[in-house]
Amino acid sequence: MGRAFEFRKERKFKRWGHMAKTFTKIGKEITIAVKQGGPDVTGNPRLRALLQTARGENMPKENIERAIKRASEKDQADYKEIVYEGYGPHGVAILVETATDNTNRTVANIRSYFTKHGGSLGTSGSVAFMFDHKCVFKIRKTDAIDVEELELELIDYGADEVFVDEQEDKDGNTFEVVNIYGEYTSFNSIQKYIEEQGFEMISAGFDRFPNGEMKQLSAEDRADLDKLLDKLEEDEDVQNVYHNMQD
Repeated sequence: MGRAFEFRKERKFKRWGHMAKTFTKIGKEITIAVKQGGPDVTGNPRLRALLQTARGENMPKENIERAIKRASEKDQADYKEIVYEGYGPHGVAILVETATDNTNRTVANIRSYFTKHGGSLGTSGSVAFMFDHKCVFKIRKTDAIDVEELELELIDYGADEVFVDEQEDKDGNTFEVVNIYGEYTSFNSIQKYIEEQGFEMISAGFDRFPNGEMKQLSAEDRADLDKLLDKLEEDEDVQNVYHNMQD
């Protein structure tokens, strides 16, 4: 995992193309968090983490407030989080996370993308075992943070990897961030530790990482797969797309 996957993740987010897509994605996650835990950030740790992520992505304050307000309205449709699994061309495993208010529309679209681009939509569990589901936190690195000591401390809270890399702010300036990876079920405990220590959280969320041998494809075969990945990522119901192709 680690730096190689950070590179893969950055490449993935560049594929989203437009910032508006990212704002829409975060807005849906805020809606789901508010529906599940209420609009009060004090008692809703998932919402608190999402607000940090939204700010880290430079999402305008009015967009954030509008998303929370809209989610609190009784007539606001509920989003269902559904994961679709399948194989793309050349046997590449693909996992698609969606948030939708119309499951019939979403499954029909996802199935058509796979079919039209040489893949096949599978059943639940067909490829999920090929990916590890992790929680991921980023905090700002300061001189007071000893990364080795922090890693030893966080092991007790469910973290399994801690490392430092650089990130750019909206003005193009770089700064150091501490990346923390942990088990999916350790999200709340790690978040609580970060908040209690007063660290500046930049983002928090979940990610999936291939846990087996990566598929190596030729440039021509990669182009076939990219057509499917692009189509999936352009869909308004799709939140994240993961695959096991070697970058």
